[in-house]
Amino acid sequence: MNSETLNVTLIQSQLHWENAEENRRMFSEKINSISEETDLIILPEMFPTGFSMNASTLAEETNGTTLNWMITEAKKSNSAITGSVIVSENNNFYNRLFFVFPDGNYKTYDKKHTFTLAGEHKTYSKGTERLIVDYKGWKICPLVCYDLRFPVWARNTEDYDLLLYVANWPKKRTSAWDALLKARAIENMSYCIGVNRVGFDGNDHEYSGHSAVYDVLGEQISTKENETEFIETVSITKEHIAATRGHLKFLQDRDRFQLE
Repeated sequence: MNSETLNVTLIQSQLHWENAEENRRMFSEKINSISEETDLIILPEMFPTGFSMNASTLAEETNGTTLNWMITEAKKSNSAITGSVIVSENNNFYNRLFFVFPDGNYKTYDKKHTFTLAGEHKTYSKGTERLIVDYKGWKICPLVCYDLRFPVWARNTEDYDLLLYVANWPKKRTSAWDALLKARAIENMSYCIGVNRVGFDGNDHEYSGHSAVYDVLGEQISTKENETEFIETVSITKEHIAATRGHLKFLQDRDRFQLE
């Protein structure tokens, strides 16, 4: 069923370091507390564990405990749920985003740009395929954290409606996070959402949140700007996309090229 309006819920939270059971319990409580009607719930990157390189201990199988938890929560809430998880598959580790539909079906995206500054590339294999999700008539492109720095990978060649990033983005580079989310919205003429965590991880890195929703013109339409935990539901509309793209036909003037 197509929907002209999509209600999207951002959950900005601290994470319990490398404690998947406790994080799942915590997020169950947060999801259960959502009072507004919502179509999509967005959790941070590596939400069960925090941004850990300890994949050999923390990795789950493709259809592991956290994915099954996401399926259960999606069915209970009648909402899609997305976030990334450490996954082991064919002797490789992946930072894998799951997009779980309310009926329990799901799509996956493996993070393309592994964060070399933290040595993520030494532990996790890179993804090679971008994902476009068709959900309630909305084309959604979900990406992960460091992908935000690479505009060509996010380039809107499919006329998607919503670009979203799940992240563990450090406080020391908050200004880049804010600027790049806004830029991705403007250059792709799509809604752009970033959901980041807050607090400190087990390596004493601090995260400032700044989760936000930007419209097609790069205007922030979410209202929570603090660096503490929050849950916010924001409505986005097809009407805004159509009206803006119809008047400002910038996507029609984009350069034509293909990635090799």
